[in-house]
Amino acid sequence: MKIVVLDGYTLNPGDLSWDRIKKHGETVIYDHTPFDKTVERAKGAEIVFTNKTPLGEKELSQLEGLKYIGVLATGYNIVDIEAAKRRNIVVTNVPTYGTKSVAQMTFALILEMTQHVQRHSDAVRDGAWTNCRDFCFWNYPLIELDGKTMGIIGFGRIGQAVADLAHAFGMNVLAYDINKSDQSGRKNFKWAEIDEIFTKSDIVSLHCPLLPETKGIINKDTLKKMKKSAFLVNTSRGPLVVDEDLADALNNDVIAGAALDVLSVEPPAKDNPLLSAKNCIVTPHIAWATKEARARLMDIAADNLDAFLTGKIINAVNM
Repeated sequence: MKIVVLDGYTLNPGDLSWDRIKKHGETVIYDHTPFDKTVERAKGAEIVFTNKTPLGEKELSQLEGLKYIGVLATGYNIVDIEAAKRRNIVVTNVPTYGTKSVAQMTFALILEMTQHVQRHSDAVRDGAWTNCRDFCFWNYPLIELDGKTMGIIGFGRIGQAVADLAHAFGMNVLAYDINKSDQSGRKNFKWAEIDEIFTKSDIVSLHCPLLPETKGIINKDTLKKMKKSAFLVNTSRGPLVVDEDLADALNNDVIAGAALDVLSVEPPAKDNPLLSAKNCIVTPHIAWATKEARARLMDIAADNLDAFLTGKIINAVNM
């Protein structure tokens, strides 16, 4: 059996093991695969793993013998699911590996916007404290989270983990989700419609999937509904945000700030307006990438393959 990993580097730059995948047959692992090399590299494989290398109708039509695609991520829009289904190719994803890590990153971004830890540390290193006449100083507003309102759009596993952290900081939580699960045990919690989240939240955090109805949910109209003192956080999907509209809102003080771990195009173009927008933190899609989360991802991907090969398919997205 031939197994090909098209783009394994971001999952495993060398600190994890591929052994559970390799045990099933001849395994070729590429760090990265240019789009025009996908078919050439995957040719003859029965098993293919991909993270961000597209496998569309064009590629799948040329990959005879392919039986299984393992997506090394939760989102699986990189694969043409219907084309795979027509060819009886099973596609699986890894749905739950990064919940705690993404929630942690969400609050790392929130704390940076409200405490400006790095900026103050940089100022100290530049001599500002040494030259200060007082025992302390602050160059940016310091904001306490206790009593503030966190608005969470998308209240699945990650949204709920973020809410847990928000409650630990003494925050009130407003949440929107199509599926309203039982949250009766939560204090200072309320289900809300999206407009109420925009108008009442001090922080709006996105944790919803990218769907036609959520694409561009953050735009010039919704941003105008937010408080001028409010912050936006996106650790979910880049295209939830209209980049130009958010940049304009930040530069014109429509909202106070934004912190983004994802952008609409990744890597971003040099002229992406958010890279130079006022009060905007951008990190390079790393919320998922703690070693612990990547190890879980690797284990679940191996579990998925084991299950497929024994006829007990799990985490399939096209069956």
